Amino acid sequence: MSEPFGTRLAAAMAAHGPLVVGVDPHPGLLAAWGLPDTAAGLDSFAATCVAAFAGEVAAIKPQAAFFERHGAAGFAVLERHVAQARDAGLLVVLDAKRGDIGTTVAAYADAYLAPGAPLAVDALTASPYLGVGSLDPLVDAARASGAGLFVLARTSNAEGAGVQDARTPDGATVAQGVLAAVGALNRADGPGGPGGGIGALGSFGAVVGLGGGAAAPSAQALLDVGGPLLVPGLGAQGGSVADVAALAGPAARQVLAAASRSVLAAGPDPAALGAAARALAGELAAALGY
Repeated sequence: MSEPFGTRLAAAMAAHGPLVVGVDPHPGLLAAWGLPDTAAGLDSFAATCVAAFAGEVAAIKPQAAFFERHGAAGFAVLERHVAQARDAGLLVVLDAKRGDIGTTVAAYADAYLAPGAPLAVDALTASPYLGVGSLDPLVDAARASGAGLFVLARTSNAEGAGVQDARTPDGATVAQGVLAAVGALNRADGPGGPGGGIGALGSFGAVVGLGGGAAAPSAQALLDVGGPLLVPGLGAQGGSVADVAALAGPAARQVLAAASRSVLAAGPDPAALGAAARALAGELAAALGY
């Protein structure tokens, strides 16, 4: 990768709008598209998404679990899907929420962020709830390869509040601590550094969902991240474009909003899928000041 993820993502959002489409081939959606719930159906679904969204959106976000449920054949489809999407010019954010400690998280780094790895992606979602420092191997690998991370801070599920709103000894919530830690990673890179640094979009981002049970972060906390804010919960999960804009506030140009079912429902025709994504990306761009 010749440029840091933050730089590449900012350019893609400026060109196509701040939308990432989730590639979530769950059984019901495969059936709605007239596809079998098999690796072959999965392959057809993924290929259609690449054809539909290349040149229309900033990025796609395949959900690893829907590929993994098909075993080794599903992993093979995911590998092809990632390669096809990147060859088509799409940025790929793999939604795998990886997180562990020591050599295990280092192995995840090798799998998803090492240059030349069969499953190498542009960015990976990661869980910090074994401690933000447990993600250091992923951070190091992202810096070395020019990739990005999206670290879970405030999720869109109600169950997350019990952890994310818990107070640390300094009085901040756990979610606030995660946001601050991600911001520190971007600031550490400095201007022109591997993470994008000050005055640019950093390569280390945070997941900040709509709805859910946890308290919404302050505008300053979001601005201080200095990197992209992946915002799930739009569309089928009940969130609106206006909700995205309200959450973002002055951090609007950092937002990458995620939608899946609300766009994928337009399938399986690639032209209809592309049109649905283009329309939603345009709404987001207008609401967020692009």
